[in-house]
Amino acid sequence: MPSAADLSVFPHPVLTGRDGRDFDLVRFQGTDFSRAHLEGASFLECVVEGGSLDGVHLESSRWSESRWERVEGVGITLSQASLADVVIAGCRLAAVSAGGSSWRDVTVEGGKIDFLNLRGARVKDVRFVDCVVTELDLGEAVVHGLSFDGCTLVEPAFGRGSYAALDLSGATLRSPRGVAGLKGATVSRLQLLDLAELLAAELGVHLAD
Repeated sequence: MPSAADLSVFPHPVLTGRDGRDFDLVRFQGTDFSRAHLEGASFLECVVEGGSLDGVHLESSRWSESRWERVEGVGITLSQASLADVVIAGCRLAAVSAGGSSWRDVTVEGGKIDFLNLRGARVKDVRFVDCVVTELDLGEAVVHGLSFDGCTLVEPAFGRGSYAALDLSGATLRSPRGVAGLKGATVSRLQLLDLAELLAAELGVHLAD
């Protein structure tokens, strides 16, 4: 990550955006990205600090060695986007559509994300730490390293994906779905006991008293 001295501050309070723009070593401080069209844009060694991402279009955008801090936003479109060496810290995000995206060496710290769609995403060496994620959709995702430390996952959905090195043992799971498709994942012994009835139901196994 670049130091603060290396970054130039984006000079405008609002980023209207144009398709395919490239940003290098830029700090967006309280910048309003709302409803901006930034499809295909590239963000290299950038910091987004505060501000709003409401309704922003970031389809096929590329984020590398960048950081989001205390950002808020509802209706964020990140489908087919690429995130590499990115930190998302203390953010409150909702309705994040990131289907088919690529996440590599990403850390999500603190905050809350409601309705995170990672269906069909490629996820490698990603960590969620001390955060709440509701309705996480990992259906058909290809996972090679994903962990949740001190997190609460509310109604996460799995299934038809590849879950190598998916570690759920550090998370609190509430009403998960698709647990029968979690081949390759790691859960704690206590979680396995909690998931037993759900697993049996999804496999069509009847439990006798």
